[in-house]
Amino acid sequence: MKAEIIAVGSELLTPDRLDTNSLFLTEELNGIGIEVVRKTVVGDDRDLLGEAFRDALNRVPLVIASGGLGPTEDDLTRETVADLLGRKLCRNDAILHYIEARFRSMGREMPAVNVRQAMVPEGGEILENPRGTAPGLWIEDSGHSIVLLPGPPRELKPLFREQVLPRLERRISGVRMHHREIRVTGLGESHVEQRILPIYSRYPEVHTTILAAPGETQIHLRLWTDDAQHAKETLDGIVRSFEIALTDRIFSEDGRSLEEVVAEELTLRNATISAAESCTGGLLAQRLTSIAGSSSYFLGGVVCYSNELKTTWADVPAEMILAKGAVSTEVAIALAEGIRRRVGSTLGVGITGIAGPGGGSEEKPVGTVHVAVSFAGGVKERGARFPGDRESIRWQASQMALDVVRVHFLYSGRNAGGQNAGKSSSKRA
Repeated sequence: MKAEIIAVGSELLTPDRLDTNSLFLTEELNGIGIEVVRKTVVGDDRDLLGEAFRDALNRVPLVIASGGLGPTEDDLTRETVADLLGRKLCRNDAILHYIEARFRSMGREMPAVNVRQAMVPEGGEILENPRGTAPGLWIEDSGHSIVLLPGPPRELKPLFREQVLPRLERRISGVRMHHREIRVTGLGESHVEQRILPIYSRYPEVHTTILAAPGETQIHLRLWTDDAQHAKETLDGIVRSFEIALTDRIFSEDGRSLEEVVAEELTLRNATISAAESCTGGLLAQRLTSIAGSSSYFLGGVVCYSNELKTTWADVPAEMILAKGAVSTEVAIALAEGIRRRVGSTLGVGITGIAGPGGGSEEKPVGTVHVAVSFAGGVKERGARFPGDRESIRWQASQMALDVVRVHFLYSGRNAGGQNAGKSSSKRA
């Protein structure tokens, strides 16, 4: 089955409000084998709204709309759909009594305008909404199903799961979407495409999407089939080929973020980590501590923006900063080693760079970043020049720092993080 989603509301056409309902509905529909082929956002305009519903019904058998079921004059979804289908709007007294009781429970009298929410197109099935005053509606017409849902996510989500999902599950075939999300760092979108195009082009039944994001590239594989074993074998085969083509640049094959991957590695090895950050301003610490249970591996860190505090808080020699500059491989290594000694962690991370928009030079332009990871057996470092604005550079710098930690564990063995890890020579990550 194919479906379209219509998000209703002029506020969704401004930069102030995001249409998160469509993301939720797409995930839920895909999960039961319904493919969403189009999403449309329409303002509070009856003509445009009618056109959106009419066009969608000409393309797909299932249309789900969110919003426009409120009590005010700009809530036009009920009226528009009734007009389009040539049906009268009839007052439903059960809904009206429910709305009146809801207002009484709050010690208030129901405004007359709320009567609009009790108007139902002829033949429409009511979807009760105990979390709000606007009920949902299910309407059948000439082999098509139209589902109208309230706009507030706290009302829409439970209503959909409790009342719409069971109805849809009784109607669908055994076809399901099987999905893999592979995440890659250190390679841009075009480089990833160049490496994997010869692989995924051999599987025309698998829809492959490559998406660029700050500090990473995502590969989404989607296969619609009623044969789960075939889907697993096909997607497993593609991923194995990607592993050969992309080597250690793949950091996740299940959609996890890089900080989640690093957190798991630290936990498995009973290892701890600390950070001395300059240009990232604590972003690495924030990402590591955003995960529940992070107190078991993240001991602490410092944001040492000034040269003086690099020396005071992380023991970076002042003469080194004077000779090499604050943004340098040597200072990144000194930050990593200094914070590890001070905190007593298994690993220490040092980050220094120029996030911009000012502060760059011909020798060290904006976007120059140096990262180092210190451990008992030595140190690993990496340098890069990142494009983008200040926030993008900061994010990519934190991503590179996490990746150096990941690669350290990848090549250093299962006991690399622990206090009893063997010696390892210093090398570039």
